[in-house]
Amino acid sequence: MKQYLTEIVTEAARKVGGDIDLPPVIIEKPRIPEHGDAATNIALQLARPLRSAPRKIAEDIVAEMTYDASRISEIQIAGPGFINFRYADEGLHEVLKDVERAGKSYGMSGLNSGKKVQVEFVSANPTGPLTVGHGRNAVLGDTLARLLEWTGADVDREYYFNNAGRQMRVLGESVKARYFQITGQDEAFPEGGYEGEYIRDIARRLIDRHGEGLKGGSGVDLFKEAAEASIFQEIQNTLRRMNIKMDAFYNENDLYESGAIEKVLSKLDKKGLLYDKEGATWFKTTTFGKDKDTVLRKSTGEPTYRLPDMAYHADKLDRGYDLCVDVFGADHIATYPDVISALDAMGYDSSRVDVLVYQFVTIVKDGKPFKMSTRKANYITLDELMDEVGADVTRFFFLMRSPNTHLEFDIGQAKEAGEKNPVFYLQYAHARIKSIFRKASEQYQFHGSCDYSNLTHSSETRLIKRVTDFPEAIENSALNKEPHRLINYLNELAADFHRFYHDCHILGEKQEIAHARVSLLAIVALVLANGLEILGITAPDRM
Repeated sequence: MKQYLTEIVTEAARKVGGDIDLPPVIIEKPRIPEHGDAATNIALQLARPLRSAPRKIAEDIVAEMTYDASRISEIQIAGPGFINFRYADEGLHEVLKDVERAGKSYGMSGLNSGKKVQVEFVSANPTGPLTVGHGRNAVLGDTLARLLEWTGADVDREYYFNNAGRQMRVLGESVKARYFQITGQDEAFPEGGYEGEYIRDIARRLIDRHGEGLKGGSGVDLFKEAAEASIFQEIQNTLRRMNIKMDAFYNENDLYESGAIEKVLSKLDKKGLLYDKEGATWFKTTTFGKDKDTVLRKSTGEPTYRLPDMAYHADKLDRGYDLCVDVFGADHIATYPDVISALDAMGYDSSRVDVLVYQFVTIVKDGKPFKMSTRKANYITLDELMDEVGADVTRFFFLMRSPNTHLEFDIGQAKEAGEKNPVFYLQYAHARIKSIFRKASEQYQFHGSCDYSNLTHSSETRLIKRVTDFPEAIENSALNKEPHRLINYLNELAADFHRFYHDCHILGEKQEIAHARVSLLAIVALVLANGLEILGITAPDRM
């Protein structure tokens, strides 16, 4: 319906506007339902270029508008020049038929059709299991990828990691020390080593495989490689448990071996943006408005992490992506602009890089910070959280607030098996509809298509209108990189369904009314299932 309104308003506005460049026609839902089902402010946008009062322009647009009365029942001009529309029942019933034809593809659009998109997320180095701190990143990244796919984009999910440098050497030394300790030999634990129980687990598996045969002067590399392989396997198992599958893993070390790091330094140097000071290489970030310049390579020759990030993003754009989305925690908010500045300086189109910055998560219970058993060091792992509340609830709670807000993950609420649990509320709506189908099939035999004109109750109409909003809800969530907008929509849909359930009976009604209502609920169940699929959450038939 929104697309239809956009087309008829655009055509009429072109006739009124003549040769002027027409701004995009925006169709929105009025904040006050009594004002109509949809509205546009195109007349206000045209006031300046046409040098006319917006209300007069609105009158001219309406006069030029040709529309199907079976779709639009009423058009009104309100306030300074808003054009409000009311949908005709017949048009709404036609939308239901369109949804039936679309089936599981209902909600998909071509908003990002033809775009090649990369979403980089998680990107934790293989030094330990994924923690709650990684969880919000993982779920936001995967859900954003799903939203982009539903709007037509060809999406690659990529995990960027570093398996070189001091942290990996310390990881190997930590495993080696535990190996020697378990086999009865004193071995000093490295300063700043990894002390989680998972290090002992890796060491024990090496003993199972090699016995004590690694005592004979084995270097740290074997222990490091064993740790990396084990941890990465665990990370991938955790992601699969959360219904996340990566398309590619990118090793930072490849940037050094390919010469990409030196290429970045050479390009920035030719632009006069680098200088040496006290043995370190500095990037003139003051040129781009920062208070201080930034070190790219330390006096030891070791790069700061900004430098490989610059090379990595240049590589992304060289691979031909139309859009590269980074999912970063709030601790990156002051650092990623340096990467953007470097890309601009090297001649790349940095507008093709989009950054989603999210705030951090606190686990609480009864209003207080909650500590679960932390077998794997002084943090809560993502697996421990899923053991506590389940994968569906974990995903949902990470998504249900704006990424821009701090998230308190309430364990008590997450473990509720009732309407206080927001994911249960949506899943229960789907399961209740399936239960209605089972009961209706015992009383009725429905054949062929129903007659939607039998749907005349206000709760039915409200539910139908909400169904028509689903594609727009997906597009808005994708455009704003805010999956919680889709959750808000699904909550409204579920609320409208429960109102319908209270107001409109099925069992005991005439065959034609029952058929229409069951068909409407089949569409509602489809929308709930599609929405939950985008969120990466199951839609159960029974609860």
